[in-house]
Amino acid sequence: MQASGAVTAAESILAEVRGTEIVPKIYPPERDVSGESPRIGVFVCHCGINIGSVVDVPAVVEYAKTLPDVVHAEDNLFTCSQDTQEKIKEMIHEHGLNRVIVASCTPRTHEPLFQETLRESGLNPRLFEMVNIRDQCSWVHRDVPDRATEKAKHLVRMAVGKSRLLEPLHTVELSVTQKALVIGGGLAGMVSALSIAEQGFEVVIVERENELGGNLRNLYYTAAGEDVQEYLNSLIEKVENNPRIKVLKGATVENIEGYIGNYKTTIATENRESKMEIEHGIVVVATGAEESKPKEYLYGEDERVITQLELEKRLVEVEKILETKGKKPISEIQKLKSVVMIQCVGSRDDE
Repeated sequence: MQASGAVTAAESILAEVRGTEIVPKIYPPERDVSGESPRIGVFVCHCGINIGSVVDVPAVVEYAKTLPDVVHAEDNLFTCSQDTQEKIKEMIHEHGLNRVIVASCTPRTHEPLFQETLRESGLNPRLFEMVNIRDQCSWVHRDVPDRATEKAKHLVRMAVGKSRLLEPLHTVELSVTQKALVIGGGLAGMVSALSIAEQGFEVVIVERENELGGNLRNLYYTAAGEDVQEYLNSLIEKVENNPRIKVLKGATVENIEGYIGNYKTTIATENRESKMEIEHGIVVVATGAEESKPKEYLYGEDERVITQLELEKRLVEVEKILETKGKKPISEIQKLKSVVMIQCVGSRDDE
């Protein structure tokens, strides 16, 4: 989340020059494989010792060579390395491969890399299949290498079966509604809205309460002693004075339809008495949370048992009393001689 926040801050600074340094990448013409029989290449990765110290990688390669439509199979120390990417391109051209399988680590991080390699070789990137023999074999079956190897073979066999059925898929360009909907007018919602607005886009904030702030209205000081309410008031002023931000208070989202880039949302406004529709391209859900109200330790039964938010509120009340030089009655909290903090109440059970 911190990385995302840093990127957003950088985007705000670069808003005026967005896209000016982008140079479109030129790819070779895509090869039409629609009339070809499957010609599958399998590349099995040692991943250093991550996979190779448990799974018998050469045995998996030899097994892959016996599978139908596999015309090439090999092992690599690191399939994701630049050298191996070039090797894959060479094998695609040398063997006329029209399907590629990589058995290595997780597709979550590496699939785009290999799909890009296919595209640079003139193949559709969707003619690629990835097998995760690190997370699903070597990492979870480290103590039984024989079984890990057999499982890796089965996973490769399934990937080969699937790859025979793969068809090229092509991206489609759609127009995007360049407006954002932010659901929730608390700290996260307001900061998100300001960031988007600073990048040059219109924003609509939907807040169900009649004022902005959310949970921040119940906080007064940070651990470092900073004044939270002062910051909140400054933030609200920035939001309400930003010409690109429209704030709908006392409003709720009734319906949302569409798809990424093009949504249409129905909003009940003016304390739910009227409705309006807005079109937008993205949604930021910043609906916040509520403080847990436990049932344990006599909470709600004994007035001395309170939550941390309630404690902070009472401490602030004491501060205000002291500022009036004792003109108000002494608060009960001023009479306390000791305080016990019980943490994580109700949050460590099965629910």
